[in-house]
Amino acid sequence: MKPEIRICPSVLSADLAKLAEQVTAVEAGGADWIHVDVMDGHFVPNLTVGADLVAALRRITDLPLDVHLMVQRPEWYIAPFAEAGASVFTFHPEATGHVQRQLQQVRACGMLAGLALNPGTPLSFAEEVIDDLDLLLVMTVNPGFPAQRYIASSSQKIARSRQLLRQYNSQAYLEVDGGISRETIGEASSAGADTFVAGSAIFSVEDPGREVQELRKRCLPAA
Repeated sequence: MKPEIRICPSVLSADLAKLAEQVTAVEAGGADWIHVDVMDGHFVPNLTVGADLVAALRRITDLPLDVHLMVQRPEWYIAPFAEAGASVFTFHPEATGHVQRQLQQVRACGMLAGLALNPGTPLSFAEEVIDDLDLLLVMTVNPGFPAQRYIASSSQKIARSRQLLRQYNSQAYLEVDGGISRETIGEASSAGADTFVAGSAIFSVEDPGREVQELRKRCLPAA
């Protein structure tokens, strides 16, 4: 059975001056989660938003807020993002010394616990903590900037990630982020991903809500 599909617009590419309007548009278009990219200028070469934006989003939508921390010492931010209303808290194993402990703390704060793997990060990092994962995020670009091109070899890693989850009977979501568009989402879906983050592909078009629908169509089996 094909897993349920989730489309997650990333507000990194939204117009923050029209944030409420754009979130409303993608929600009307059937978006499942709202994705928030948090960068500290150290783990990745960019600086973005923090818990305040998550709190603002929580005031304008009831959709799950999927927060991806590209920061050093993510453990410092678990409680603040939980208090702000985050639903999913995903971080990178290279950013902390005690991955399993942080995953447990995320769950203790009432959020789903996610682990993100960069293109060069071995899948074995996830295998060691598979029982503590609610979500596995395979980065299909090197993180730090929006509107990058999907790395073709990512599809093989997505397929291996799906095999790993099946091997351990894990119910964790398999999410992909980076270069997801009409041209690439079908390949990522076929490889085994079930949760798709898209930023510029959604928010750079005139009708973001319709684009959510178009992306979903490319994940569904042919009629």
